[in-house]
Amino acid sequence: MLEKLYTYATNNEKHIEKIVDDDVVMINHMVLPTGESVPSHYADSHVHMIIARGTLTLELNDQEPHTYPRGSIVNVPYHTYMKIRNESDETTEFFVVKTPSPRVYKKN
Repeated sequence: MLEKLYTYATNNEKHIEKIVDDDVVMINHMVLPTGESVPSHYADSHVHMIIARGTLTLELNDQEPHTYPRGSIVNVPYHTYMKIRNESDETTEFFVVKTPSPRVYKKN
C-alpha cells in the first residue's frame, strides 16, 4: 500500500488535534462549539484555514475581526498574530494546513 491513511474526530465537542506532522506539511483539525476559541498566538508557518462547517471569526494583528463561512479558505502569512474563535450559533469545524511544518522554521 503506497498511500497513508489519516483519520480525524467527527464530534461536536471542542476538539483540537494534529492529523499530519511531516516536514513539508502539518495539518490540524479543530472543532469549536459556539463561544469557544483557540489560544491567541503567532502563526508559526504559512497557514491556510479551510472552513468545513459553521463560521469562523478571525482577528489578525490589529485588524477588525472578519468572519468566514463554510467553504472558505483563508491564508494567513507567517508570524501574523491570530485570534481564532466561533461567535456563530452553530459549531465551527476547520482544518489548518501549515507549510512547511513549523519545526522546519525552528531548524533555521
